[in-house]
Amino acid sequence: MGGVAILLGVLISLLICLSIQEWLSLRFFLISIGLMFIIGLRDDVLALTPKQKLYSQFLPIFILVFLDHTRLTSTYGLIGNIIFPEWLGFVLTAFVLLILTNAYNLVDGLDGLAGTVGVIILGFYGTWFCLIGNTTFAYIAFCFTGSLLAFLFFNWQPSRIFMGDTGALMIGLLISYLSIRFVITNHQLSDEHSYKFTSSVATAICILIVPVFDTLRVIILRLRKLQSPFRADRNHVHHQFLNLGFSHSKSVIAISSISIFFLVIAVLLRDQGDMLILAIALVICLGINYGLKLAQAKQEVHGRENKIN
Repeated sequence: MGGVAILLGVLISLLICLSIQEWLSLRFFLISIGLMFIIGLRDDVLALTPKQKLYSQFLPIFILVFLDHTRLTSTYGLIGNIIFPEWLGFVLTAFVLLILTNAYNLVDGLDGLAGTVGVIILGFYGTWFCLIGNTTFAYIAFCFTGSLLAFLFFNWQPSRIFMGDTGALMIGLLISYLSIRFVITNHQLSDEHSYKFTSSVATAICILIVPVFDTLRVIILRLRKLQSPFRADRNHVHHQFLNLGFSHSKSVIAISSISIFFLVIAVLLRDQGDMLILAIALVICLGINYGLKLAQAKQEVHGRENKIN
């Protein structure tokens, strides 16, 4: 239930940073975060089934989409600039919020991993929103970043406290919300703006590469085995590093390095198109996946040889 401490730290910080007008303008966002916090807390205290946990997330997402007016309206340059019908924008935004929230939750499998990935993602968003002059979102991102850094002091292996769904679902919703806001805001910036990324969608995917790649990889593996996507297993990327003999700390450092590497790629290729960045990201992800499989196969061969000897 480390999520309780994280939220308390954030609330104290935001009370100092934000004005009453900013609190009022963020009321629907704050209500959604609060509801997701309660859902996670309920699951940590008295476990929900995967379907119950999924269905309960519709309410905070509904509030963001319909009351906060957080909505994707086009392809934002990914495939031209196709404008979505209103109903499709609602459905697509809700789907993105739901998937990204739970993708981040799935990352929370090692001591310090979810916290470190959260610090990297929120640190980037806080810096970017600050640079473009949106101090409200910058304060929110930085307050959560600071709270996560304090949490990591107690969550690093050997951990004394865990984030739980209380923290993971709440931070996952925050990250998905800021990602959508990044895509929309970045697309609206003028082409001459110093901090505009030419590719809004591809850049966001690079920033979120760890939860996105891990979730897609696990879902594909489960569907190939004709298993439910909700079924728990040990096929996550962090499990692969553990299988290779990495400690929790070294696994977290390795995965965090991948996240930072993709973030650097996004910054270096900020003037390139979506398709080029996505193609590069896909090739690198497939290379990482192949490398992990190859390393595990070699380890298994050595294990059999040692048993025979």
